[in-house]
Amino acid sequence: MCFGGRSGPPPGGRAGGAPAPPPPTTGNWRKAGIAGAAIGVIAAGAAAGVALERLTVGRGMRKKARLALDASGPYGSLRGVPGTATADDGTQLYYEADEVDPEAGAPRRRRLFGRKMPAPVTVVFSHGYCLSQDSWHFQRAALRGLVRTVYWDQRSHGRSDRGASQSGPDSVPVTIDQLGRDLKAVIDSAAPEGPLVLVGHSMGGMTVMALADQFPELVRERVVGVAFVGTSSGQLGEVNYGLPVAGVNAVRRVLPGVLKALGSQAELVERGRRATADLFAGLIKRYSFSSKDVDPAVARFAERLIESTPIDVVAEFYPAFVEHDKAGALEIFLEVPVLVLAGDQDLVTPSSHSEAIADLLPDSELVIVPDAGHLVMLEHPEVVTDRLADLLARVGAVPAPANVGPYGSTAQPGG
Repeated sequence: MCFGGRSGPPPGGRAGGAPAPPPPTTGNWRKAGIAGAAIGVIAAGAAAGVALERLTVGRGMRKKARLALDASGPYGSLRGVPGTATADDGTQLYYEADEVDPEAGAPRRRRLFGRKMPAPVTVVFSHGYCLSQDSWHFQRAALRGLVRTVYWDQRSHGRSDRGASQSGPDSVPVTIDQLGRDLKAVIDSAAPEGPLVLVGHSMGGMTVMALADQFPELVRERVVGVAFVGTSSGQLGEVNYGLPVAGVNAVRRVLPGVLKALGSQAELVERGRRATADLFAGLIKRYSFSSKDVDPAVARFAERLIESTPIDVVAEFYPAFVEHDKAGALEIFLEVPVLVLAGDQDLVTPSSHSEAIADLLPDSELVIVPDAGHLVMLEHPEVVTDRLADLLARVGAVPAPANVGPYGSTAQPGG
């Protein structure tokens, strides 16, 4: 879940190009006022903590602490071989590949005389809403060299271009189906042959479901394993985000219109976000993590990932989740090993949604991680990486005794 955003293209040159929309009407701002009261319910717990902190820590000191964490944290620093894929609407999608290191203990593939070496297994990681490929930092540090991996930025996120179909006067809403087609374009470019393992967190898991729904033959012919992390197959409109019924109902009624209005005033919203940085940091932490002892550098890393998503992107993606319904597509994965994993305190895609996925895939491995929130792969990387490594061993992508690297804890990120 996202709170706030920034205006302008991110590092890496995301294309924008859309003309500035007209200012919101008075009605929209009236709705914004109503939503402000409702969203205040969400902010109450975080605001109380921030208020307590203000009694003992000055604003300048907090700013210096954030800058220090940004400078010292290695999170998101891992890079691979870059590439771009072209989506069906022309959007340029950025990805990076980490190749197998022959000395890292990956399984040997026998080559018969006169025959082409078989393509390696490729593990494709799809990230969630308001994040980027860097959200897989710990898993990337642990797996690099052992297995071929591809990490990509979904349209309008990270280093990928702004969605072409969502720009200009003839823009159309983004859909989960579009994201599934984007994933197909990335696979065609980065892994055109060989077995695939698909890993998706939150929106990324929905993207994997949309791929299966639209390209079932690709899944049947090439996918040998799947991991759904903190995601949902539908009914996201019923999630209460840990709020009282009255508060969440008020938010649901007005939030789409409010986000649209805020998206048309991105510069103004960005100034407001900067002015309330402490409050948004508290909100992000509440909806990302459950543990009380999360490494502050990891919490700050999550904050940076989320705040780098422009508010107009936040607005245009949000309606797609309410419409998302891909339960019927899950049957395509019945014949392959599946890992379903979630945090038991996830307020964004509750663990009950993962349990519903596992019910439709009775042979899957269901892992509910104690004391974990929505960003479970950052909060408890040792658990997520361990279960992913087990899945990869089961499908023959890595040898069973392989050392998956220094994934450790959030205080020991590995590099």
